[in-house]
Amino acid sequence: MKVQGQALRPLRETASRDAVVVIDQRLLPHRLAFETLATPEAVHHAIREMVVRGAPLIGATAAYGLALALKPDASDCAVEEQAEWLKAARPTAVNLAWALDRVVRHVRALPAGERAEAAWVLAAAIAEEDVEVNRRIGEHGLPLLRDIAARKGVGPGRPLHVLTHCNAGWLATVDWGTATSPIYQGHEAGLPLHVWVDETRPRNQGASLTAWELGQAGVPHTLIADNAGGHLMQHGQVDLVIVGCDRVTARGDVCNKIGTYLKALAAHDNGVPFFVAMPTSTLDLSVADGLAEIPIEERRGREVTHLAGLAASGEVIEVAIAPAGTPAANPAFDVTPARLVTALITERGVVPAEERALHALMAQTP
Repeated sequence: MKVQGQALRPLRETASRDAVVVIDQRLLPHRLAFETLATPEAVHHAIREMVVRGAPLIGATAAYGLALALKPDASDCAVEEQAEWLKAARPTAVNLAWALDRVVRHVRALPAGERAEAAWVLAAAIAEEDVEVNRRIGEHGLPLLRDIAARKGVGPGRPLHVLTHCNAGWLATVDWGTATSPIYQGHEAGLPLHVWVDETRPRNQGASLTAWELGQAGVPHTLIADNAGGHLMQHGQVDLVIVGCDRVTARGDVCNKIGTYLKALAAHDNGVPFFVAMPTSTLDLSVADGLAEIPIEERRGREVTHLAGLAASGEVIEVAIAPAGTPAANPAFDVTPARLVTALITERGVVPAEERALHALMAQTP
């Protein structure tokens, strides 16, 4: 995607191939800054502290982190220990474990002296594959948008109204985004679009990241409070909802940023299609019951009691919004039952959120 007309990705290798450069997403939208990650410790910190975030981007970044970790020691023990340590940076998004397990399987078959370089090459391949996966999600999702637009009579003065939650854009991936890929491709194709952007408390990824992305791409959008979505649906101002995901179970339950479940309930009550953009790397067939089996990350309460913003001085500062000492709970994700999901948009096609369909999907040749 582009920033001020220049192509940019949130993850790229250095020319010397001994580090990766990432966008520090904690500072957006007020400041575009980059951080160089040259050690596995730096990668672990960047994932844990959400310098990088978004399930696909975390996976690709972690793969590079494992490659860096294997430079001084690529023994069998080191491969396993470093992979498990990186997995622990954030527990919910399955892409993290998926990417690391893929690197482990690949390098274990090689001599120790070849493992670090092989891991780096595979990390680069995982990153490039993510770009293509997300492009294809957009290709499969765009006909859905066009079909709904035709039924809604979209045209001059009446855009297709899409609501999205959190940030499932190119900042959460290596490029294109998942939920935003059909939106970007529709916009480029001339489909009249307008996006309702949930602020997405407590970390405000919608307000800070999605709104910034859409603005850079010239996609019409409006920022709303999280709790406004149901009201807009009741008044016919939302034609469809598209969200991303951090893990999808074998029967189609969807784990995503906290607040997604409430959007799905409102959509179901108002007859609004609720789509989930799902790279197949986010499907976890080892899990059946999302509510019972998916570990939900509990983050620091300070993310709830404080907000970051731009001061009049131009400095990005943090301010308290609750009385000092107020206890705060901060579950980072929730689970939307499969029955509330209209369909899953994957790089292999659009499928219902049903166990049989998901197993059939994964049986296809990629």
